[in-house]
Amino acid sequence: MQEVDEISKERAKKLFGSQEIDSFEIGTAKGLQQIHEYLFGGHYDFAGQIRTKDISKGGFRFASCLYLSESLKSISEMSESTFEEIVAKYVEMNIAHPFMEGNGRSMRIWLDLILKKNLRQCVDWLKIDKADYLNAMQRSPVNSLEICELLRGALTDKIDDREVFMKGVEQSYYYEEEDFYK
Repeated sequence: MQEVDEISKERAKKLFGSQEIDSFEIGTAKGLQQIHEYLFGGHYDFAGQIRTKDISKGGFRFASCLYLSESLKSISEMSESTFEEIVAKYVEMNIAHPFMEGNGRSMRIWLDLILKKNLRQCVDWLKIDKADYLNAMQRSPVNSLEICELLRGALTDKIDDREVFMKGVEQSYYYEEEDFYK
């Protein structure tokens, strides 16, 4: 797992300013699949593939695989004209959790691409504490106000800043590490 993370992290860093990132559909499930395939292709046989099994994490059961295709179609069609709409779309995609592994790492890049395209902003992930982010995401299916305000407080217009992107990738992967000392 750690080897896959290191390789996919390096791939994520190579995305900045690349032709690959320019070819991804922004704001759709297909675009998220493209990101996932790029990050994890060759390491997971399911890279870029929508899951066919039900999954859960921390007692939360993600969208049933029976309804996943329909859910992803609806999410893809959600409006992205305001910050609140974009965060609502992000929360819904998190509830869908379309892949067996690698959802968060792929979705944070996906979110930044949507914000960049529609609002000319992105998230400076270094400004968001890991525990605050994970707790807000865990509560977001019931109330998304907390994640909305957490993300809003970390918005930046430095969408072409390589350092913001690179540090954001590092932070994104850090969010996925297990904390052995709590």
